[in-house]
Parts: sequence; C-alpha cells; structure tokens
Amino acid sequence: MDMKRLAIGTIVGGVTLYAVGYVMFDIATVDYYAANNAAASISRDVNLQWSIGLGYLYLAALLTFVLVSRAGVLTIGTGAAIGAVVGFLVWAGVDFIRYGYEDRWNLTLTIIDSLLGAVQTGIGGAVIAAVLARVPKSAMA
Repeated sequence: MDMKRLAIGTIVGGVTLYAVGYVMFDIATVDYYAANNAAASISRDVNLQWSIGLGYLYLAALLTFVLVSRAGVLTIGTGAAIGAVVGFLVWAGVDFIRYGYEDRWNLTLTIIDSLLGAVQTGIGGAVIAAVLARVPKSAMA
C-alpha cells in the first residue's frame, strides 16, 4: 500500500466530499429534506462542521483505499463509477438501518439520500482518480 497516495487521496477526497455535500445537502436539497423529515427536532440548530469534515475524511479514506487497491489504470471515469457504487452501498446501508430504527425519514427520502450519496461520492471518486493519476506510484508499492 502506497501511504503517500492514500494520504493525498484522502485529503483531496475529503475536501471534495465536504464541498459537494455542502452544495447538495445544505443548499440544493435542504427544503426537500426538511419537508420529508418527520422529526425536525432531531437536527442540530448549528451543524458540527468538525464532525462532518471528519466523517468525510473517513469516507474519502475508504474510497481512496478502494481506488488504489484495484489493478489497472485509474481514470476519472473508473474513479467516478467506483465512487458511485461505493457511495451508494455505504449510504444505502446506513440509511436503511436508520430507517429501520428511527421514525425520522420516510422511505422515499431514504432512497433519495442513498442516490444523492452515490452522486456525491461519484464526484469525489472522479476527483481522487484525477489527482492520483498525477501522483507517481512508489517503487515499493
């Protein structure tokens, strides 16, 4: 495992996921989420940005690990496709578990959130792949 590539991908991916997540969830779809949220009191008045950023770093580390572990040439297209699949699987798993435990979202929003997560991580995967394509693999990797 090339730790330099993993670190670079994690940082670039974390920043990308954070920025895309802000645009998607805090600007573009905030009203849709509010309209479909059965328990409005569960949300914080002010988001904990450090926690959101840390969460995106963890997700970017997973995505980077998957991308650098695969054989073959890493392209923007493969990064986007792998990112979308990983994102969908992660968010669908989390969302459906939460749907089973919480009376927060309706089923439609559970599915929509998983699909939006796939778009977000697809973009993140594409950016990670674009950056890692420019970072040479170490001789020891």
